[in-house]
Amino acid sequence: MTTTRAGSTPVDQDGVDGSRGWQFNSLLVLIVLLVLVVAFQAPISRALSTPAVQNWMTVFIAVVTQALPFLVLGVLLSAFIAVFVPPSFFTRALPKRPALAVPVAGVAGMVLPGCECASVPVAGALVRRGVAPAAALTFLLSAPAINPVVLTATAVAFPRNPQMVLARFAASLLVSCAMGWLWQRLGRADWLRPPARPLFEGDSRRAAFWGSVRHDVMHAGGFLVVGAGAAATLKAVVPATWLHAVASHPVVSILAMAVLAVLLSICSEADAFVAASLSQFSLTARLAFLVVGPMIDLKLFAMQAGTFGRGFALRFAPATFAVAVGVSAAVGAVLL
Repeated sequence: MTTTRAGSTPVDQDGVDGSRGWQFNSLLVLIVLLVLVVAFQAPISRALSTPAVQNWMTVFIAVVTQALPFLVLGVLLSAFIAVFVPPSFFTRALPKRPALAVPVAGVAGMVLPGCECASVPVAGALVRRGVAPAAALTFLLSAPAINPVVLTATAVAFPRNPQMVLARFAASLLVSCAMGWLWQRLGRADWLRPPARPLFEGDSRRAAFWGSVRHDVMHAGGFLVVGAGAAATLKAVVPATWLHAVASHPVVSILAMAVLAVLLSICSEADAFVAASLSQFSLTARLAFLVVGPMIDLKLFAMQAGTFGRGFALRFAPATFAVAVGVSAAVGAVLL
């Protein structure tokens, strides 16, 4: 039997607080994990010393170590531009005619050194400030793919293949402009639902800057770890014969890498190092990975649906994927 007192929690007839049961928190979980590690120290040590695990750890650490400086630089620059550069700057810089604004917006993507997480809210702000949707969407696709941080990271990740930088720039810019012109011709206003409020409204610039940094570090850093782990798993666990079988077929390898980019959802400042580690695949297949990832992946689909509406995302994402794969294959055939 349980009784209650005014302003108090339920108690049973023995005076025991009935609202409290087992409560788990982070400290308790940490203690349990430490106890388990100590108890199973010997089998854990044996498991970590196996060649497969050692190979996995080597690839994982190498990818993360190479990508992390570019990720941090990109996050800081992205937060600075998102907070201190007003959206009106882009409105004044773009031509009034949408057909001309699309390529200008594509090239303007170079001024936002950040990942795709930053480009979505900026594109939403552009639409809200009166920029033509075709130009704003072009900027959304090009900014995370052709900015200086991403291109520099690509050059570092592919030191023996400098043509990969030009190929990534050309393919990404072509896809961005193609999608902008496609939206201008076929897009409808009722498919696009711009956000109602600007980002960081009511916050000081300092608070907005560090809030943006924390957000991007948590999101981009987490996806980097996931991507590095997936790349290491492919290298260490999946039989090499399987990867070579997929990689040896030109069409299948391009589609496989494009789908992998969607599923892994890696930040654009780190994806070049993951792609470089998958050396079984051709340069064209890895180019598809680098072009598709910054434009459409799982997290981007969710962000686009939340910013512009689900109807927009359901139409825009598949079209972007198809155009990105086709352009990557064509550019790779010419430049790689």
